[in-house]
Amino acid sequence: MTTQRDIVNGAHFAFTDRWGGVSAVPYEELNLGGAVGDDPEAVRTNRELAAKSLGLDPARVVWMNQVHGADVAVVDRPWGDRPVPEVDAIVTARRGLALAVLTADCTPVLLADPVAGVAAAVHAGRPGLVAGVVPAAVRAMAELGAEPSRIVARTGPAVCGRCYEVPEAMRADVAAVEPAAYAETSWGTPAVDVTAGVHAQLDRLGVCDREQSPVCTLESGDHFSYRRERATGRLAGYVWLD
Repeated sequence: MTTQRDIVNGAHFAFTDRWGGVSAVPYEELNLGGAVGDDPEAVRTNRELAAKSLGLDPARVVWMNQVHGADVAVVDRPWGDRPVPEVDAIVTARRGLALAVLTADCTPVLLADPVAGVAAAVHAGRPGLVAGVVPAAVRAMAELGAEPSRIVARTGPAVCGRCYEVPEAMRADVAAVEPAAYAETSWGTPAVDVTAGVHAQLDRLGVCDREQSPVCTLESGDHFSYRRERATGRLAGYVWLD
């Protein structure tokens, strides 16, 4: 159910795989995305299973309505009956409140400053990388007292630069904003490496404690991949502070 779990000075980071849930084909098994056509009851059950496997209260996990932008929401409690905002990063200074990000090829970015007690979950696809969603999240964390030099960053399973084929013009547009994202597929065509771009942005911001999942979602049958399957589920990354 979790492909990676890490704890650093009371900051918890976790990423799911696709197994251990109740969703049927093509969302089997642990689909955590509520906007991909899966049975809502199955998604609710899967979110409960995933949260409880991490020792979390499912009602205390904050989700986003992700739109491939750069907007950030600061949260101090679950949405409850409030509408879930269209943002691609959520930040909190509330210890014990878990933040979640959904992906199926995009790069999930989890950030935490254990000293300040500030955490963030970020959805960084190609458009979000270009728009600057990761720097926007770090700025929002800093406004709550975080220091980039103390921030711990973990990026989860995502499509790798050897597999994320794009038109040459698109690669050029992305590389003009973030040169580190310039890549080539294993078969020699233009590609974008979003995760490499994210880590380059974090490095320039002064975030040094960074780790990257070795999993490529397109290559791994244990993970959902939109590029591979189109109709498929969503993985989740979770971050919270003791």
